[in-house]
Amino acid sequence: MNHLYYGDNLPVLRESFADASVDLIYLDPPFNSNASYNVLFRGPGGTDSPALIKAFDDT
Repeated sequence: MNHLYYGDNLPVLRESFADASVDLIYLDPPFNSNASYNVLFRGPGGTDSPALIKAFDDT
């Protein structure tokens, strides 16, 4: 069964998998997308917020 885990690798691996059970992790970041990527923030209680900061431009 396929699963998608979202988060930082190390905490996800420690919390979701038994020791010595993962052989390979493949990450494929979006290279050469010609897009601007931002970090979005949430308001109190998880509501949407207009607050964001520019993370990087991929050119």
